[in-house]
Amino acid sequence: MSKTVEPERRSTPVPSGEVGLLIARQVDPGHEEDFEKWAHGVLTAASAFPGHLGYGLFRPSRPGEPWCLVHRFRDAEAHARWDASTERAAWFRRADGHHWEVDRRRLSGIERWFVPPGSAHSTPPPRWKMTVTAVLGIYPISLFSGTVVQPHLNGLPMLLRTGLVAILFSGLMSYAVMPALTSVLKRWLHPS
Repeated sequence: MSKTVEPERRSTPVPSGEVGLLIARQVDPGHEEDFEKWAHGVLTAASAFPGHLGYGLFRPSRPGEPWCLVHRFRDAEAHARWDASTERAAWFRRADGHHWEVDRRRLSGIERWFVPPGSAHSTPPPRWKMTVTAVLGIYPISLFSGTVVQPHLNGLPMLLRTGLVAILFSGLMSYAVMPALTSVLKRWLHPS
């Protein structure tokens, strides 16, 4: 009996319109090298499609655990073009039966902060925990912005001033505060 199953196609656009997919595939022991070649072929083929924003392949942290593939598309239409393509169908016909999809996650909005690619946790924490964590990140940035940054920007036009604060806020949340908070709070966010 073949284990290769055409995966159910689910995806949701994130607020920017992007479509992000995190796919877990189980690989039979001894077939890892063949799977890796196949996965790189699929990901490279997808990357040639207009609207494809990037991809990743993550090996399991322990033998026997699933591999993770990540796709990002500009919008639902770009994803749909790849999903319905003859190239994609051809790659899935080449699958050798020694790997199969075990999970597919839709990452939308702030969930991407809580389930980074390659994470041991494929499911985001409950929304209330994500909200509490986001507030813990927003509060100090808001204080910093209001007391330190804003006074130096008062001479600028409101649209420019607001844009600069938005860039600072988004950058700090995405690259500094949320990665630090999700690391510090990982046991609370994802209890075993």
